[in-house]
Order: sequence, then structure tokens, then C-alpha cells
Amino acid sequence: MAKEITSRDENYSLWYNDIVKKAGLADNSAVRGCMVIKPYGYAIWEKMRDQLDKMFKETGHVNAYFPLFVPKSLFEAEEKNAEGFAKECAIVTHYRLKNDPDNKGKLMVDPEAKLEEELIVRPTSEAIIWNTYRDWIQSYRDLPILINQWANVVRWEMRTRPFLRTAEFLWQEGHTAHSTKEEAISEARQMHDVYAEFAESFMAMPVIKGYKTENERFAGADDTFTIEALMQDGKALQAGTSHFLGQNFAKAFNVTFSNDKNENEYVWATSWGVSTRLIGGLIMTHSDDEGLVLPPKLAPIQVVIVPIPKPDPELIAKAEDIAEGLKALGISVKIDVDDTKRPGFKFAEYEMKGVPVRLGLGKRDIENNTIEVARRDTKEKITIGIDLVVAYVEQLLEDIQQNLYNRAKHFRDTHITQVDTFDQFKEVLETKGGFLSCHWDGTPETEEKIKEETKATIRCIPLDMKEEKGLCVYSGKPSAGRVIFAKAY
Repeated sequence: MAKEITSRDENYSLWYNDIVKKAGLADNSAVRGCMVIKPYGYAIWEKMRDQLDKMFKETGHVNAYFPLFVPKSLFEAEEKNAEGFAKECAIVTHYRLKNDPDNKGKLMVDPEAKLEEELIVRPTSEAIIWNTYRDWIQSYRDLPILINQWANVVRWEMRTRPFLRTAEFLWQEGHTAHSTKEEAISEARQMHDVYAEFAESFMAMPVIKGYKTENERFAGADDTFTIEALMQDGKALQAGTSHFLGQNFAKAFNVTFSNDKNENEYVWATSWGVSTRLIGGLIMTHSDDEGLVLPPKLAPIQVVIVPIPKPDPELIAKAEDIAEGLKALGISVKIDVDDTKRPGFKFAEYEMKGVPVRLGLGKRDIENNTIEVARRDTKEKITIGIDLVVAYVEQLLEDIQQNLYNRAKHFRDTHITQVDTFDQFKEVLETKGGFLSCHWDGTPETEEKIKEETKATIRCIPLDMKEEKGLCVYSGKPSAGRVIFAKAY
């Protein structure tokens, strides 16, 4: 099966698409720019969703659901936000079809069914949510509001790629309201930390924490915090963002509250989100030319047991004993009882799907009280006693999780290059790629010029940026510290 995958060195983009298809993650759709998330791909999303949802609730948030459609007048109320998303919006203009009199069996839009006001299919939900919050908030006693929504959104992208960029995608969006600026900033930072913890502890994907420049921040935000990850092809992936919205949406929708001194104030706001784009990040951080590689914490199947050469009652009974021991530890296990496929085919299939641990069990193994253990990340195999396998696999899964993180971090750290001239900037960008750490004069004009000439953007201003006097890599003007540039998805 591995031969069906284009190698990363040959064509990285095609390699990615091959894995998405061959690992059974997603299919193309009849709808342009959209994808069908297949059961295995959706199972990975469910693992992500469930863990994130737990982390959100542990930080005091609750879930709600708001409409898919946003009246145009509400959408355009916050001008920067409306302008930022205007070119990506899908718009509903009519509410009815009718039979086409000139084409039997065909339908047409009924010109008599034009909406009085167009509806925007949400690219994000700040407008509809803050219009709602106006009715919910009167007093400081009504604050804070800490709401998250699991939903789909639509952004009419011209160039799409499964999970990374699609016209419709799944995500979560948190929208919180606060009585003070300090509390809102603290909330935005807290969720920034939650995303970083999830990426590193569960996705085994190291990230750089920072904040966006004015050019790159969310439309309508005063500040955007971001986590930036590095993919194997040397491009950056924005993996999650958290926005301090100031009072911009509160002013746009006239959301005020009476403080403890009985004075009226505008509410302070945040929003934050991650999407199914994380599955793309998972693929490109860990996978290889043999297929998908999944960190155990997010693998739908953590262990597969393959009876060799084919299932029979004795092998299945022993496999079930092992499976019960693993399940008791909270480990997800599949016993492959398909007797129509050879073991070699099954091994390749589970390798393709990135199952972290494979156990091979034959008649001779039972006689010798042994079992073969194969790990997906290093492809190492070991034979151990059946009595020891449950405890061994429990520890092995932890080792695989850590190894994947260490491996990705080593790659990331060795692909952060300090550059001091623009010639060096361009050379490293084209030959090595990765993150470029360099001085920037702080102006949007310079940032835009670099983007025009190289397609590289400032991924973030690191939170831990050291104060360091230097000269801008492009303009030669003074700079107070180094920022991170990269080409990005």
C-alpha cells in the first residue's frame, strides 16, 4: 500500500493529498471547495473536540449554539470585521425555488422570493452573538459570559486543500464578555495557553506562542495571540488564535452594562477558535512516506491485534483477553477478525492509518507465551511475553507520544534560522525554509514589501522575544527585537 503514496521529497503537496485519501480521512465533494470527512477522519476530529471541550469546561466555559445566518446589517455593523471577511462571504438572497417553465424537470430561483435583507452564511459569529449579548447584559452581575460554540462556518476560498483550507469547515469559536479590560486580556491569554497545551501535549506538535502584527491580526481585534507550528516542508501553520477584541463589538452593537458604581460602560470582549485545520497540521507534523502517523492521545485506534495467519477461535479468545486488559486502562483496541485479507495487507493498512501499536499473535506465539509488538513511529518490532504485554503497551504508548513530540521539536528547533541581511533571508527561505528569526522595523509598509517580494509573512512576535537592538533585515532601520517570518499555509 505504501507504494501508492507519492514521497514527500518528490511532491509534498501530492504526498499530503495521497495520505488524506489513502488513510481514509476525507474525500472530495460534489460541492466545489468542500470535503466529505470520512468516519476515520471524523473520529480524529472527535478526539480533538472532546479533549478541547473538556479543557474549555475546566476553565469555566459553557457551550451554546447560534444561527448559521447573519443579517447583512448586523454583519456590517463592525466595519473592520465586515471588511476583513467581505471577499469570502456566501450570501443568501432568495428563499424559494420553482419549476423552470423553459426547462422541463429543472428548477429556477423564484424571482418573487427575494429576501428583504440578504443573509450572510457565517464566516465567524461575532456579529450575531454580540447582537444577542445586548439583550443578555444589563449589569455587572451578568458578567462574565463565557460561551463556546461548536459549529460549521463558510469562507469562500478560491484555492482549497482538504482540512487546511476549505469553503466550509468545522471549528469551535469562543465568545466571552467581561466587565474590565484586564479580565478580557487575561481570558484571551488563558485560551492562548489552552491551545498551546493542547497542541503540544495531545497533538505532540511544538508551537511558538506570540502575537500578530497589526497587518496579520483578526479583523476587528485590538490584539491577536497565535500559536505557530512548523510543518515538514518548512512552511508554517497557524494552529490556533485568541483575540482581545477590546470594546469594538460592544460599541458596534451598543452592548453596555451598569457597573458597581451604577455607571454605564461598554463591555470588553474576546473570541478564540481552532478548526479541522488541526487535522492537516497533525498529518504534516508526523506522517511519513508509508502513511499517517498519529500521536496515541488522538488515535481513534491506539492498538490493533492481528491474528496470524488468520483469525480462529483460539487466537481470538487470547486476543480478547489482551484487549480486555488494555481497555481496562482506557486504551482503545481493535481485534482484526477479517479472514479475507492476508496479514501483510493488514499490516500495511494499519501502517497507512497511523495506528500507534500493532500486536501480531499466532499459534506459535500462544505455544511460546509470546507476542510481537510493532510501533508505528519508529517501525521497531519486539517479541515479549504475553503476560507482560498489557503493561508494556501502556508505557509504549506514552513513549510514542513523547518521541513524536521530541522528533517534531528537534525538526522545528533546527529549522529556526537567525538571519541579518535580506539576501540571507531570501536564500534561507528558498533553500532551507522554516522559521526565520530577524529584525523588523515595526512598520506595516516593510512587512508588506517583504511579503510582496518573498511571500513570507510575520508569523508572530514571540511572547518571549528578547530585547535586542538591531537593524531591520529589509529597511536597515532600528529594531528592538527579532520576529518570526515564514511562508505559510
